[in-house]
Amino acid sequence: MIHEADPEIEEVIKRRVQPYFVHEGNVAALLATKDHVNVYIYDPIAPDPQKIINQGHNNTSARAIQLYETDALHEEAFSNLIKAVVANNKAGGWRKLQAY
Repeated sequence: MIHEADPEIEEVIKRRVQPYFVHEGNVAALLATKDHVNVYIYDPIAPDPQKIINQGHNNTSARAIQLYETDALHEEAFSNLIKAVVANNKAGGWRKLQAY
């Protein structure tokens, strides 16, 4: 779904084991646990009108979507969120944008 949102996003491994998705900066990362997967979104200002982000709302650099096996992900909302992060990265990154 991440690559479908933007085919130019590259998948890289950071910290020797963790998959990151990057495009002119970090976009997202995955972290699997015993009973769920965290999808970290590396942009605290990208809009989330459908409220699919359910972790880290007060975090200064990343928020997360915590998904359990039985959870359904709102695919259009997720795609729009990824596209917003990429757009912010292309505009200089959320840190620059937040300063305005």
